[in-house]
Amino acid sequence: MIPRMPKLVWLNGCLSPIEDATTSVADHAHLYGDGLFEGIRIYGRRVFKLDEHLDRLYHGCSYLGYAMTLSKAQVRDIVLDVCRKADISDGYIRLNVTRGSGLGLDPRAVKTDPNVMVMISTLALYPPEAYETGLEVVTTSFRVFPPDALDPRLKCIGRYAANILAKAEANKAGAGEGLMLNTHGNVAECTGDNIFLVKDGRLRTPHPSSGILKGITRDTVLALAQKKGIETVEDTVTRFDIFCADECFLTGTAAEVIPMVRLDGQPIHDGKPGPVTKALMADFRNETLTGVPFDH
Repeated sequence: MIPRMPKLVWLNGCLSPIEDATTSVADHAHLYGDGLFEGIRIYGRRVFKLDEHLDRLYHGCSYLGYAMTLSKAQVRDIVLDVCRKADISDGYIRLNVTRGSGLGLDPRAVKTDPNVMVMISTLALYPPEAYETGLEVVTTSFRVFPPDALDPRLKCIGRYAANILAKAEANKAGAGEGLMLNTHGNVAECTGDNIFLVKDGRLRTPHPSSGILKGITRDTVLALAQKKGIETVEDTVTRFDIFCADECFLTGTAAEVIPMVRLDGQPIHDGKPGPVTKALMADFRNETLTGVPFDH
């Protein structure tokens, strides 16, 4: 019999099974979406890109004006300790920081320290076979937030309402994922992933100014491609570019690297995962072995 994988939550210093964890109904993220999160992968008892995720989290805390009482080094130690106690080999970490608890939109209504949560669980966005055959994607009617409304580099909980609606729209269309455009009608990202296309041996992806989350897996893939000698370009991408691409794929912490083979019912090239995509998928799998170990 396969033992049940432990799922633990550390919340403001208290460790409990995930089923027993509770948070205040006055938490500012619960009331207003006023919180940040990071999704982080565990591979082979190592936490992948932990420091990069923590850097992004603390940049967000600074931007939103959270009065963090825990240092980045302390949160890093907490994450590794909770992973150790969960005794997990492969899994998914959800790290949340909210402004604190207090009723009222005004940040001055929050009289507590920020609430910090580390959850150890599992997450799979797509079925295993999708990594072999590729995803069919539809363009959704929901746009990403423009940068003058909310900086797209901010991994804010409230930001994801639009992504959830876009995902629901893709589900209704029977597609594996939904493509989101920006207010100019250019390609931004999918509901939980960054997007790449390959054309004439060159790798292209939307520039951060397009309204995308600057994904950590995205940055990892750009570095892996450059290491292979593949020219990489961050620029404006349109749906026309995708239809004319030789290959297309998506990236994200939960998604990892997954081929995209159709958009709005039209095959991309021959409708099959391409060689550059497959090579970068293999390189990414090797890269996941470089995480931070949590065993003593």
